[in-house]
Amino acid sequence: MSLKKYIISFLTAFFFFSSLIPLNVVNAATEDPYYEAIIERGTLIVGLSPDYAPYEFYAEVDGQQTIVGFDVSVAEKIADHLGVELKIEPMGFDALLGAMSTGKIDMIISGMSPTPERLKEVSFSKSYMTIEQKLLVRKEDQADLTTIADFDGRTVAVQKQSTQEELAFSELSNASIISLQKIPDVILNLKNKKVDGAILEGPVAQGYVDRHEDIVYSDVAFQDANKDVAVAFSKNAPVLEERVNEAITEILDNNLLVEYQAQANEWLLEDNQGFFRKYYSYYLSGASYTIFLAFIGVFFGTLVGGLLAWMKLGSSKLIRLFATIYIEYIRGTPLLVQIFIVYFGTGILGLDISRLAAGCIALSLNSGAYVAEIIRAGINGVNRGQLEAARSLGMNQVQAMRHIILPQAVKNILPALGNEFVTVIKESSVVSIIGVSELIFQAGNVQGASFKPFLPYLVVSFIYFALTFTLSRVLGVAERRMNAHD
Repeated sequence: MSLKKYIISFLTAFFFFSSLIPLNVVNAATEDPYYEAIIERGTLIVGLSPDYAPYEFYAEVDGQQTIVGFDVSVAEKIADHLGVELKIEPMGFDALLGAMSTGKIDMIISGMSPTPERLKEVSFSKSYMTIEQKLLVRKEDQADLTTIADFDGRTVAVQKQSTQEELAFSELSNASIISLQKIPDVILNLKNKKVDGAILEGPVAQGYVDRHEDIVYSDVAFQDANKDVAVAFSKNAPVLEERVNEAITEILDNNLLVEYQAQANEWLLEDNQGFFRKYYSYYLSGASYTIFLAFIGVFFGTLVGGLLAWMKLGSSKLIRLFATIYIEYIRGTPLLVQIFIVYFGTGILGLDISRLAAGCIALSLNSGAYVAEIIRAGINGVNRGQLEAARSLGMNQVQAMRHIILPQAVKNILPALGNEFVTVIKESSVVSIIGVSELIFQAGNVQGASFKPFLPYLVVSFIYFALTFTLSRVLGVAERRMNAHD
């Protein structure tokens, strides 16, 4: 073979194998475990905060409480484009990023805008909507608050971890910024003269202006008023990003967002039943969840507390130390932190537990620490001589505790245990942050759908009072009957 043929053969082989290398690199780069997990599961799990009408809110559809809104319509379109079913996971807005980072949800579609801080944690799709930020004031103050300088030394309320919060800090630098968890709380502070202004996104602001005569737009114009709204998902998800962007392009090209917004407004305007007839089912559902959470929390808390009390009263120093550390840690940290640890921590460990299960576990572990001290104090309240007398009659430690000490200790334990039940009923409201549909969560849903910031919480306060008052009276009767048998 001639030198020329050698060179031609070498170059042919070189270019052939070289052409394979980029193909392999491209195939490796397009691997997307997030997209593959969604397709394999057959379900797209979308997180949102359903107290944000008209983006997402609860409405009665075919007799069922259903999350609707134009963000939900966008989510349905994306799920349809992916060829999977849509599952909505409602929770507090400030819990959404944590839920996605721990694998609880696949993406966030909740009126969220890309910001430098968020881009450090997640990726965003192309924008499906551009919204103007509006500054609301009370009607009586409209003439006095027309420029940014007029807000020097004034207070302005915004939603926590929102683009409105970022805008307020950047352009209202001489104002005092109050960050609150929910939009209805922002409006409530404005109406009750706790703040002088409130920054909301245009569609949300319009809903409150239309329904409250004492709230109007300020003439203040922000330099960076327009914000893009996009879908958030995990980083390093190129296929998922591409498919989501395809769905959004279809929405924009066919002008579907106008249709979605019109449908959301129709649901909002369906208000021909009156407040209580329309929303009473929300409160009934919330009350049932609250009672269930309290019962489970105290029941399993009693089991945990009994074990901890036995450990703390035992003879082993190591076991006593473990029980003491657990009790002091639980009693020394907020329940909210414990709920986050259980719900998001299990996600980090690869355990997929529901929001309700996480709430029940957190309440049970929390209640167990307090019940342990109740049981220990009840046992220690029995005269020490009772145990010594039982031992002198030939009983061992277990027999003395079972037949002599515990029957007397129960009378000391039960009233305090009943009070713990009352306490857990009220403390269960904290689990609303992860989307458990108890009373406070349902009140937020009613706030968002009705644009009434105060009335829903007033109704909830009466329901809590009815529950705790009734339980306290029942416990009082039981305690008096026990005392009558002494």
